[in-house]
Amino acid sequence: MREEQSTNGAGTAIDAALDRTLGGERLDRDAALDLAPTAPLRELLAAATAVRAQGKGTTITFSKKVFIPLTTLCRDYCGYCTFRKDPGQPGAHFMTPDEVLALAEQGQRAGCKEALFSLGDQPERIFPEARDFLRKQGFTRTLDYLAAMCELVLDRTGLVPHANPGVMDRPVLERLKNSNASVGLMLETVSTRLMRGDLPHAKAPDKVPALRLRTIEEAGKLSIAFTTGLLIGIGETLEERIDSLFAIRALHEKYGHIQEVIVQNFRAKTEIPMANHPEPSLDEMLRTIAVARLVLGPHMNIQAPPNLSYDNFPRLLEAGINDWGGISPVTKDFINPEAAWPQISRLEAETNARGFTLRERLALYPEFIRSDDFASPAIRKRLDVLADAEGLAV
Repeated sequence: MREEQSTNGAGTAIDAALDRTLGGERLDRDAALDLAPTAPLRELLAAATAVRAQGKGTTITFSKKVFIPLTTLCRDYCGYCTFRKDPGQPGAHFMTPDEVLALAEQGQRAGCKEALFSLGDQPERIFPEARDFLRKQGFTRTLDYLAAMCELVLDRTGLVPHANPGVMDRPVLERLKNSNASVGLMLETVSTRLMRGDLPHAKAPDKVPALRLRTIEEAGKLSIAFTTGLLIGIGETLEERIDSLFAIRALHEKYGHIQEVIVQNFRAKTEIPMANHPEPSLDEMLRTIAVARLVLGPHMNIQAPPNLSYDNFPRLLEAGINDWGGISPVTKDFINPEAAWPQISRLEAETNARGFTLRERLALYPEFIRSDDFASPAIRKRLDVLADAEGLAV
C-alpha cells in the first residue's frame, strides 16, 4: 500500500509526514489535516504505535476507581447526554454526604484508589430544588459542595479524588487542588458552530469552547494536573476535531499540566435527542486516536474508553493509546450506563496478549507524581502511601 501511495505527490507527502513523526517531530496543523483522512490506516497506526513506544514503552495503565455521581441535575441540555436529569425525572438526585461516604467506603473495600466525582454543571443556576438542597447542606454553589465532599472522602477513606465538574473558576480550582490529585474537564470540541440551531450544544451554555479553554488554562496557571479530551462523532468536522487537538497542545506547551487526553466516541442511545445520529466507526476512532498521538507526541498520556468499543476494544491499542482510563469494580459508567466496564482480568489478558504489560496507576500519573509542583501536601501524603518507586500503584 505504501508503494502505491508513493507513486504520486500526495502519497509522497504522506510518507514524508509519517517519517518526520518517527524522527521526533510532531505534526503541524496542515500535515494533520492531510494525514487524518487520507493516510493509509495501517501506516497511520504503525506510526502512532511507534511514537507511543518512544515515550511509553510497552506499559499500558488503568486506574481502579469508584464513580461518585454527586448530582445528575444540570443546567445544560446536550443532545447526546443521558446522565443529566431535571428535578422530578427518574434518576434525578443530589447525593448527601452520607451517601457519598458510603459509596466511597464501598470502593475502598473493593481496592479502589481513586474517587471519580462526576456531576452536572451549575444546576443551582436554574433549579430551585438544587438551591434548596445546597442551602440545607450549608452551601450556595454546587462547586463548593463538591470541594467539601472531596475533602470528606480524602480525609475519611484515603481514596484520592479526581473531580470532573464542568466549567470552574479560579477560587474553586484553588480549593480543589488541596483535595484532588487531578481535575478534569472534557473540551469535547472547539466548535462554536455546534451551539447553533438544533445542534448538540445549542442548549448548553457551559459548552462554550472559550469557557472550557479558560478553565483548562486557569488550572495550568495553578499547576493542577488536568484531564481533558475530545468527544468525536457529535457533528464536528474533521478540521474542528484537529483544531481541538491543537488547542489542547498549545495549552500544554504553555503550562505543562495536561496529564491525559481522552478520545471518546459518541454512542447513540434511544432516550437522547441524537438517538438516530450515526456513530463514528471503529476505523474513524482508530484514525482519530492515531492522529492525536502524532499531534501530541510520545510523552502525552492518551486514553480511550474500552467499554465504548465493546468487544473491539483491544484494537484501540493499535492506535497509540497508553491508558484505559478508570475501571470500576464497584460502580457502572453512569455517563454510559448501557456500556459495562470490561472485567480487569479480561483487560489484562487482552493487553498482555498484544505484547503489553497492564499496570494500575493512580489518579495522578507517574511523571506528575515525580514533580514537586502538582500535589498538595494532603495529596502528597496519600500518594507516598499508594505509589511505588515508579509512581504507579503499589
